[in-house]
Amino acid sequence: MSMPRRPRRSRNPVQAAHQVYLEIIGEAPALEPEREKNPAAVSLGRLGGAKGGKARAAKLTSEERSESARKAAMARWQRAREADRDNPTTKQK
Repeated sequence: MSMPRRPRRSRNPVQAAHQVYLEIIGEAPALEPEREKNPAAVSLGRLGGAKGGKARAAKLTSEERSESARKAAMARWQRAREADRDNPTTKQK
């Protein structure tokens, strides 16, 4: 079950305020109806997602799993370093 769609608003604050105003007074344009999903495609996608990670892990050697984990950890630490660098409240060494 997916989350209900909210109306998309512009990033421009003036346009967003105008859209909110139109919604309040009831003159906002009608939303597009949500597309129906193909049930067969949904079930196939869910099936692949449910078994994908386990199947990939079973197929990889321990060295490949280790390298993948190392690469993921490096990416996480890189994001943390960039966040610290961009945050002016953290002290630079």
